[in-house]
Amino acid sequence: MRAADTTGVVVAHGVGSRQDLPLPFGLAVAGAAIALVVSFVALGLLWREPRLNGPQAGRPLPPSVAAVLDSRTTRAVLAALGVVVTAYAGIALVLGQDDADNPTPFVIYVLLWVGLVPLSVLFGPVWRRLNPLRTLHAVVLRLAGLDPREGALPLPPGLGYWPAALGLLAFTWLELVAPDNATLPVLRLAVLIHVTVQLVGGFLMGSHWFDRCAPFEVWSALFGRLSALGRRADGRLVIRSPLAGLDALPAAPGLAATVAVMLGTTAYDGASNAPAWFTFVQSSPLPQTLVETAGVVAVVLVVGLLYAACTRWAGRVGGLGGRGMPAAFAHSLVPIALGYVVAHYWSLLVLEGQNAFVHLSDPLGNGSDWLGLADHRPSTALLQPGLVATVQVVSVVTGHVLGVVLAHDRAVRLFPHRRAVLGQLPLLLMMVTYTVGGLTLLFSA
Repeated sequence: MRAADTTGVVVAHGVGSRQDLPLPFGLAVAGAAIALVVSFVALGLLWREPRLNGPQAGRPLPPSVAAVLDSRTTRAVLAALGVVVTAYAGIALVLGQDDADNPTPFVIYVLLWVGLVPLSVLFGPVWRRLNPLRTLHAVVLRLAGLDPREGALPLPPGLGYWPAALGLLAFTWLELVAPDNATLPVLRLAVLIHVTVQLVGGFLMGSHWFDRCAPFEVWSALFGRLSALGRRADGRLVIRSPLAGLDALPAAPGLAATVAVMLGTTAYDGASNAPAWFTFVQSSPLPQTLVETAGVVAVVLVVGLLYAACTRWAGRVGGLGGRGMPAAFAHSLVPIALGYVVAHYWSLLVLEGQNAFVHLSDPLGNGSDWLGLADHRPSTALLQPGLVATVQVVSVVTGHVLGVVLAHDRAVRLFPHRRAVLGQLPLLLMMVTYTVGGLTLLFSA
């Protein structure tokens, strides 16, 4: 990411290369495609009826455990933790020095953006409980004697996830394209815009705004669907299959666009490291920022349009028509997005996640050591090139296989039995295209 220019954050998110793979690159790509086809055939033969019942799936937690996790005390502690951590990080943002040792870029681009993913996969949509803006919104309205759930205006029915999709696109543009995106003036402006939009949205439309319109809450919630800890339709906390959690994700306007942004921006991240793209950007007569912005938008549009075309095609083949199909199958792209996040950001999180806490130990940049970590030297044990390359390939392939399983289960639920497998052929084609293209982009540098 561009933050590397001034902070020392690693330029490439992965340190694996084609030479580091445990087998030749061509065989790795072919093996990934074959794995998807074999999974598709096996599912067609063995998985003839829908087996995922997400809204009702799961084994309830013991009442005592559920009571603790769902208690007001636990929620208050998590909300307070989010406020305290944000306030601590805000010291560097507001009062810190604008140099390479300021922890703010590490906090935003590494701990918040990337670190939120494994936390959500492990524990569910954690940002909903930690989000300091949701907490601030609730406190202000409760002090005013108002219900935080109610706003001056109702949420428009067609709004859905569209604000979150735009917010995620804006953030990844900041991360990957914006000039001087690791400097304090740029980050202060970005944070100010984000805070303003979210609080205005919350005060106008109530706390439901944060559920589907806040980009980081949606980012956390979608990956949190893969957590074994979930909530059933009856409100009970349960332990369930990660696939069941995604199956329970309700279709909504903008959901497919949001997942397309998650996939497309990560794909652009991989493409932007390719020598061919770098040369094209440098030799273009147009401003670099304009070219890169067009590149991000173009990749997101290609990913989204390909997905929409394949799902609509699948709907027509399945006998239901194309309307509503992109939203109906959007959940199947979430594990694919997770696979790409792991592949692209593994080394960034492992190395710069450690450096983030080192820099946070001196938020004012005056030589202090508030956390006692100033002398810590980051471990590189998990950054061996061969290991990173293997993690990248396995995560991408696993994400696509899980996507095939989710799409198959949804297809046999939606389509007549005799058309279910046939209707999935467009989706299989899309999955193979994404896999081959994703791996090629990932190792193009």
